[in-house]
Amino acid sequence: MKSSSMRYMMNATTAAGLAACAACIVYGFYAGLFSSQASLEAFLTGFGVWAPLIFVVFQAVQVVIPILPGGIGCVGGILIFGPLAGFLYNYVGICLGSLAAFLLARRYGRPILDSMFSPKLLAKYKHWTEGRRFNNLFAVGIFMPVAPDDFLCYLAGTTKMTLRRFTTIILLGKPLAIAAYSFGLSAAITWAAGLFGMA
Repeated sequence: MKSSSMRYMMNATTAAGLAACAACIVYGFYAGLFSSQASLEAFLTGFGVWAPLIFVVFQAVQVVIPILPGGIGCVGGILIFGPLAGFLYNYVGICLGSLAAFLLARRYGRPILDSMFSPKLLAKYKHWTEGRRFNNLFAVGIFMPVAPDDFLCYLAGTTKMTLRRFTTIILLGKPLAIAAYSFGLSAAITWAAGLFGMA
């Protein structure tokens, strides 16, 4: 498949994912799913013990195939499972997905970057891989909530970074970014719900 076709499919999938997510959020507000912890727990009863596993798998897959911005999945975990469990499930899923992205790039090399990401994004971070600074730059990027983490995990797989170093950076660096996304967006949604009389 050509790179342009792959990027088109990724963009279309992302748009569809965003639309579905928006519809679910609106439904959740008007159905009262976000009004209390009890409402959320009642909603999840239908999924039983599989709900956490399903969410962890979703978070892992959305790193490998980013159909939604990572922050949306993170805040979803907090809203559905509560602050502590939601953070844990986010952390496990995102770390597993990050490792999978790294290993895929290590296996298939540069072509997987060309097929999944835009030339503009690749050019923007090209200088990161030049010289011996990549490990440090990658660590800083993972710690920062605004960096394109999914892309950086793929990019790391095409460098000389060892699997051990990558895993260490991910395990230590992800908690801050996940917490920032999860609790920051959760607070924003709560504020918006109050502003528009949905809470």
